[in-house]
Amino acid sequence: MSVTVFSQMLRQATRFNKSLPALAHLRYYGSEDDRISKLVQNNKVVVFMKGVPAEPRCGFSNAVVQIMRMHGVEYDAHDVLADEKLRQGIKDFSSWPTIPQVFINGEFVGGCDILLQMHQSGDLIEELKKAGITSALLDAAQQKKDNSGKSESK
Repeated sequence: MSVTVFSQMLRQATRFNKSLPALAHLRYYGSEDDRISKLVQNNKVVVFMKGVPAEPRCGFSNAVVQIMRMHGVEYDAHDVLADEKLRQGIKDFSSWPTIPQVFINGEFVGGCDILLQMHQSGDLIEELKKAGITSALLDAAQQKKDNSGKSESK
Protein backbone atom coordinates (compact mmCIF):
# COMPACT_ATOMS: atom_id res chain seq x y z
CA MET A 1 0.00 0.00 0.00
CA SER A 2 2.81 2.44 0.85
CA VAL A 3 4.42 1.61 -2.50
CA THR A 4 1.25 2.73 -4.27
CA VAL A 5 1.11 5.96 -2.28
CA PHE A 6 4.78 6.60 -3.04
CA SER A 7 4.22 5.98 -6.76
CA GLN A 8 1.25 8.34 -6.81
CA MET A 9 3.21 11.05 -5.03
CA LEU A 10 6.10 10.62 -7.43
CA ARG A 11 3.78 10.88 -10.45
CA GLN A 12 2.23 14.07 -9.07
CA ALA A 13 5.64 15.57 -8.36
CA THR A 14 6.81 14.89 -11.92
CA ARG A 15 3.81 16.76 -13.33
CA PHE A 16 4.99 19.96 -11.69
CA ASN A 17 8.75 19.52 -11.84
CA LYS A 18 10.11 18.58 -15.25
CA SER A 19 13.49 17.64 -13.77
CA LEU A 20 11.99 14.59 -11.99
CA PRO A 21 10.66 12.44 -14.87
CA ALA A 22 13.80 10.30 -14.81
CA LEU A 23 12.73 9.05 -11.35
CA ALA A 24 9.24 8.04 -12.41
CA HIS A 25 10.26 4.48 -13.32
CA LEU A 26 11.61 3.70 -9.82
CA ARG A 27 9.75 1.16 -7.72
CA TYR A 28 10.43 -0.10 -4.25
CA TYR A 29 10.76 -3.88 -4.02
CA GLY A 30 12.37 -4.09 -0.60
CA SER A 31 16.03 -3.67 0.11
CA GLU A 32 18.69 -6.29 -0.38
CA ASP A 33 19.52 -5.81 3.31
CA ASP A 34 15.96 -6.89 4.19
CA ARG A 35 16.26 -9.98 2.01
CA ILE A 36 19.64 -10.96 3.44
CA SER A 37 18.50 -10.26 7.00
CA LYS A 38 15.56 -12.63 6.56
CA LEU A 39 17.86 -15.34 5.17
CA VAL A 40 20.31 -15.16 8.05
CA GLN A 41 17.61 -14.86 10.72
CA ASN A 42 15.46 -17.72 9.38
CA ASN A 43 18.25 -20.31 9.08
CA LYS A 44 20.69 -21.56 11.71
CA VAL A 45 23.61 -21.65 9.27
CA VAL A 46 23.84 -19.68 6.03
CA VAL A 47 26.71 -19.63 3.55
CA PHE A 48 26.99 -17.05 0.79
CA MET A 49 29.40 -18.59 -1.67
CA LYS A 50 30.61 -18.74 -5.26
CA GLY A 51 28.83 -21.71 -6.77
CA VAL A 52 26.72 -24.26 -4.94
CA PRO A 53 27.77 -26.91 -2.40
CA ALA A 54 27.78 -29.63 -5.06
CA GLU A 55 29.92 -27.44 -7.34
CA PRO A 56 31.84 -24.68 -5.56
CA ARG A 57 33.37 -22.25 -8.05
CA CYS A 58 36.34 -21.08 -5.99
CA GLY A 59 38.79 -22.72 -3.62
CA PHE A 60 37.67 -20.69 -0.62
CA SER A 61 34.02 -21.64 -1.12
CA ASN A 62 35.10 -25.26 -1.56
CA ALA A 63 37.02 -25.13 1.74
CA VAL A 64 33.94 -23.83 3.57
CA VAL A 65 31.82 -26.61 2.04
CA GLN A 66 34.38 -29.23 3.15
CA ILE A 67 34.49 -27.86 6.70
CA MET A 68 30.69 -27.91 6.92
CA ARG A 69 30.67 -31.44 5.51
CA MET A 70 33.21 -32.63 8.12
CA HIS A 71 31.01 -31.23 10.87
CA GLY A 72 27.88 -32.75 9.31
CA VAL A 73 26.20 -29.35 9.27
CA GLU A 74 23.11 -28.70 7.19
CA TYR A 75 23.13 -25.14 5.90
CA ASP A 76 21.35 -22.78 3.57
CA ALA A 77 23.66 -21.89 0.65
CA HIS A 78 23.35 -18.99 -1.78
CA ASP A 79 25.33 -18.63 -5.01
CA VAL A 80 26.40 -14.99 -5.31
CA LEU A 81 27.61 -15.55 -8.87
CA ALA A 82 24.02 -16.16 -9.95
CA ASP A 83 22.78 -12.90 -8.40
CA GLU A 84 24.85 -9.71 -8.71
CA LYS A 85 22.58 -7.81 -6.30
CA LEU A 86 23.13 -10.50 -3.69
CA ARG A 87 26.88 -10.50 -4.36
CA GLN A 88 27.20 -6.78 -3.61
CA GLY A 89 24.42 -6.80 -1.03
CA ILE A 90 26.07 -9.39 1.21
CA LYS A 91 29.32 -7.42 1.19
CA ASP A 92 27.45 -4.29 2.25
CA PHE A 93 25.35 -6.18 4.81
CA SER A 94 28.33 -7.67 6.64
CA SER A 95 30.86 -4.93 5.88
CA TRP A 96 33.12 -7.77 4.75
CA PRO A 97 34.66 -7.52 1.26
CA THR A 98 35.15 -11.16 0.34
CA ILE A 99 33.13 -14.27 -0.46
CA PRO A 100 32.37 -16.82 1.01
CA GLN A 101 30.62 -15.51 4.09
CA VAL A 102 29.25 -17.67 6.89
CA PHE A 103 26.47 -16.79 9.34
CA ILE A 104 25.61 -18.92 12.36
CA ASN A 105 22.53 -18.23 14.45
CA GLY A 106 21.98 -14.90 12.71
CA GLU A 107 25.52 -13.67 13.42
CA PHE A 108 28.27 -13.10 10.88
CA VAL A 109 31.12 -15.49 11.66
CA GLY A 110 33.52 -14.60 8.86
CA GLY A 111 34.96 -15.97 5.68
CA CYS A 112 37.02 -19.01 4.81
CA ASP A 113 40.11 -18.10 6.85
CA ILE A 114 38.16 -17.42 10.03
CA LEU A 115 36.03 -20.55 9.64
CA LEU A 116 39.18 -22.62 9.09
CA GLN A 117 40.77 -21.17 12.24
CA MET A 118 37.60 -21.88 14.22
CA HIS A 119 37.55 -25.43 12.87
CA GLN A 120 41.19 -26.03 13.79
CA SER A 121 40.85 -24.56 17.29
CA GLY A 122 37.58 -26.31 18.10
CA ASP A 123 35.74 -23.00 18.40
CA LEU A 124 33.46 -23.95 15.52
CA ILE A 125 32.12 -26.90 17.51
CA GLU A 126 31.27 -24.52 20.36
CA GLU A 127 29.67 -21.96 18.05
CA LEU A 128 27.54 -24.67 16.45
CA LYS A 129 26.57 -25.94 19.90
CA LYS A 130 25.31 -22.44 20.81
CA ALA A 131 23.07 -22.65 17.73
CA GLY A 132 21.72 -26.02 18.85
CA ILE A 133 23.76 -27.99 16.31
CA THR A 134 25.87 -30.96 17.34
CA SER A 135 28.98 -31.29 15.21
CA ALA A 136 29.70 -34.73 13.79
CA LEU A 137 33.31 -34.14 14.88
CA LEU A 138 32.17 -33.69 18.47
CA ASP A 139 30.33 -37.00 18.27
CA ALA A 140 33.44 -38.69 16.84
CA ALA A 141 35.73 -37.13 19.48
CA GLN A 142 33.33 -38.11 22.26
CA GLN A 143 33.09 -41.70 20.99
CA LYS A 144 36.87 -41.92 20.78
CA LYS A 145 37.16 -40.56 24.34
CA ASP A 146 34.49 -42.99 25.58
CA ASN A 147 36.19 -45.94 23.87
CA SER A 148 39.63 -45.05 25.26
CA GLY A 149 38.13 -44.75 28.75
CA LYS A 150 36.60 -48.22 28.46
CA SER A 151 39.88 -49.84 27.42
CA GLU A 152 41.74 -48.17 30.32
CA SER A 153 39.25 -49.49 32.88
CA LYS A 154 39.75 -53.13 31.90
